[in-house]
Amino acid sequence: MSLIPSFFGGRRNNMFDLWDPFQDFPFTGGALSVPGETASFANTRIDWKETPEAHVFKADLPGIKREEVKVEVEEGRILQISGDRSVEKEEKNDKWHRVERSSGKFMRRFRLPENVKVEEVKAGMENGVLTVTVPKAEVKKPDVKAIDISG
Repeated sequence: MSLIPSFFGGRRNNMFDLWDPFQDFPFTGGALSVPGETASFANTRIDWKETPEAHVFKADLPGIKREEVKVEVEEGRILQISGDRSVEKEEKNDKWHRVERSSGKFMRRFRLPENVKVEEVKAGMENGVLTVTVPKAEVKKPDVKAIDISG
């Protein structure tokens, strides 16, 4: 028995179901209407961790070549990861039963903190995983001058 009704009709199966506010919402018009683009944009999962030396971003991009991915730093501290998943070539005699893999353009943007060295960003791709490393700048400790006390 569901305790929380759905706002777009029907009821959830049990209390552990997560409510998806966009489940029954029609995306028509605007930037979200491009077929395939919404799905690939939403499915590009990226992890961001901070180590004592750097900020590290890891993105799962299976089936995408290194040449199809762009990593850019714009406006000073905005890290942008974008690319384009090619649509698989369709043969005339092929009969598709299911298409679940997304294709199209994807883009993710992250505002970097102030303590990074944007001129030293490095990116590498191995086994379909993109790793972007943004080194941290050393935190400058204030100069402390000892003052002799006279008297």
